[in-house]
Amino acid sequence: MRVRVDGGFQTGRDVVIAAILGADEFSFGTSALVAEGCLMARACHSNTCPVGVATQNPELRAKFDGTPEQVMAYMHYVAQEVREILACLGYRSLGQIVGRTELLEQVKGETPIFGLLDLNPLLARTPAAGSAPAEVSSRGAGNPVEPPDSVGDLNRYLLAETQAAIETGQPVDLTVSINNMDRTVGAALSGAIARTYGDRGLPDGAINLTFHGSAGQSFGAFNARGVNLTLIGEANDYVGKGLGGGQLVIRPPLKSTLVASENVIMGNTVLYGATAGSLFAAGQAGERFAVRNSGATAVVEGIGDHGCEYMTGGVVVILGRTGYNFGAGMSGGLAFVLDEGHHLPQRINPDMVHLVRVTTPADLELLRYLITRHVRLTGSLYGQTVLDNWSTRLGLFWKVAPQGTVGSTGVRPDVQVSLPNRTLSRHVVG
Repeated sequence: MRVRVDGGFQTGRDVVIAAILGADEFSFGTSALVAEGCLMARACHSNTCPVGVATQNPELRAKFDGTPEQVMAYMHYVAQEVREILACLGYRSLGQIVGRTELLEQVKGETPIFGLLDLNPLLARTPAAGSAPAEVSSRGAGNPVEPPDSVGDLNRYLLAETQAAIETGQPVDLTVSINNMDRTVGAALSGAIARTYGDRGLPDGAINLTFHGSAGQSFGAFNARGVNLTLIGEANDYVGKGLGGGQLVIRPPLKSTLVASENVIMGNTVLYGATAGSLFAAGQAGERFAVRNSGATAVVEGIGDHGCEYMTGGVVVILGRTGYNFGAGMSGGLAFVLDEGHHLPQRINPDMVHLVRVTTPADLELLRYLITRHVRLTGSLYGQTVLDNWSTRLGLFWKVAPQGTVGSTGVRPDVQVSLPNRTLSRHVVG
């Protein structure tokens, strides 16, 4: 097992303290962003980043002049401070101090109230039941735990079985089992495709993979163009993270007795930072669906709180309930929500979006096409019900878009939504 920690890391001292408390790996976020030029203007959600880091505006993106070397230089300084602190402590490597909590002591506070705070329990080293008491010490004595396989058996298998498709474009179809220990499935495959073809990926439908079971975190992360992943089962958080042009389909097994539209089929933060591609799920998603989506298309049958937060592009169709704070910081893209319970007007964040009914021919065509594709790919009974009762259900849809981009007539004068491929996939259900 490896312990990775994050949260405000800035200096080598932060790294050393985290290692002493038991961390093996360390994640830097904001400080690395600042190193490449972020000014912390706190305008990420408004598409107006003054240095072009968090924006889809071409004019603003042209202002970004950060380089990888800037982040590298910062990390070198952090590493140098780590080396200096280790030398002062009498150790040669970071691995030697992992879990050595005797190297820390609580600093006395400057006020009486701090004197009541006892942090010693945080420094206690209690071995787990059945483990050797010296287990932690063995890691700190120059024997750090070997890092786990960064690819994983399933990802390695997929790479081997799809090598011909990557090299020649020859279509390949595979069906395999998956469990929740298989994380970030498909990312290694998409990485191999990107190294060869860049963003253009493979021809549509070149690689078709079907999985049976419960997927671990980040299923279909960074999925590249030409890769279709179908999961018959369920998935954890971060499905489609950084989706890059491929297709993801998630549906329950045909033998399932659950009503798909009333049950959660995937976890939180689905499609985080997606830039292209599509997701169709016969079931509900958790919180923060399509956060920072900038170009992906999705159809889902219900979501939790904070849906479409900071979204800057793409199209999302929700055939069911939404949680609160929908559309917070949404500066681009478009969402269609089937609001049978008449709750959406009270659940949106009105700071940047507003609602209009679906009335224009272009929106009607797009909405019906996406639901039809959803039904074909997932076998969604609820989606089929919507289509069968189109004349009555259409009036229950809201169109959600950034303020100033949709007039009272429903016309989008300033927003262009890229339509997905009009050809329905040959990989359909039922």
